[in-house]
Amino acid sequence: MKTISLCMIVKNEEAQLARCLSSVRGIADEILITDTGSTDATKEIARQFTDKVFDFPWEDDFSKARNASFAHASMEYILWLDADDVLLEDDRKKLKALKESLDGTVDAVMMQYHTGFDAAGNVTFRYYRERLVKRARHFVWKEPVHEYLEVYGKVIQSAIAVTHQKLKSAVPGRNLAIYERILAEGGALSPRGLYYYARELKDSRQYEKSTHFFEQFLDGGKGWVEDQITACESLAVCYAQMGQREKQLQALTRSFVYDTPRAELCCALGYAWKAAGDYQKAAFWFRLALSLQKPKNCWGFLREDCWGYIPCMELTVCYDQLGMPDTAEQCNELAAQFKPDDAAVQYNRTYFRARKQAQADDSTAVQKA
Repeated sequence: MKTISLCMIVKNEEAQLARCLSSVRGIADEILITDTGSTDATKEIARQFTDKVFDFPWEDDFSKARNASFAHASMEYILWLDADDVLLEDDRKKLKALKESLDGTVDAVMMQYHTGFDAAGNVTFRYYRERLVKRARHFVWKEPVHEYLEVYGKVIQSAIAVTHQKLKSAVPGRNLAIYERILAEGGALSPRGLYYYARELKDSRQYEKSTHFFEQFLDGGKGWVEDQITACESLAVCYAQMGQREKQLQALTRSFVYDTPRAELCCALGYAWKAAGDYQKAAFWFRLALSLQKPKNCWGFLREDCWGYIPCMELTVCYDQLGMPDTAEQCNELAAQFKPDDAAVQYNRTYFRARKQAQADDSTAVQKA
């Protein structure tokens, strides 16, 4: 059986570190915690699980910290997690099975990252991360913010999921400040850096500045295709916030240059036409979203509801507005196949029943008259 080092960087994570470490207990052969300046009980909690707790001065660079944490590993493979991540029981079993089956030829394992959930706990947002890597490959973390491991060789995709269960918000403005310091000092951003800098600007509602960097990223043509697709969607959000509807639509349709249409972008187009009161055009895009097949082996962002539940619910609204109540009700029942106990589905059922009853009452009144 291959051995695993768990390497983590932490800072002020006393509220959630024990939960994370408990979820990997019995799987990791060694746990290495690199602390970047905690002022709470984080290190004391870490020492309940391991005697390998190290200090690393924070330098406004996540990759430097992660590379320092990896340098302490001594096992054959390295697993990384954040303090607000956990392995659920089913994924613990899968990881144990993977550990037993690894033959040493695998260089990196991609695992799902579940970061969004609905009220029932169903996963609504997921993507893949390079999560387990062979130590002998000496893979390097890159980018000061939104860092990633540059992996190559034999990379396999696993059904194992890491679940993100955040208990506290990220430090406000931290990532944006790092990017702006780099630029102020005359540094240049990589294509990935441009993309994430533009996202940080969007999230801080600096929409005009954000569009400039999204456009720069897309025009450069050097980004990862999944980032290019989501950049089009984010760019559309900025233009919508700025009241530039034509550019909003252009940004969304620009995504079709990079791959076949994605349901997320089709839903965004549907919402744009719905907001304009054109339910016919909105219905077209929601129908298209519903007809698409999820891309196989996609490592990019995936919003599950856009591939079924959302277009069904939106078509319910569109067809009702278009005076097609029977079709609208059918779409609501399609939505129920994705989320049978959904409150909105139940509300619509009540609405359609009441509508039919009102029509029946009116018909009876006419006959009596």
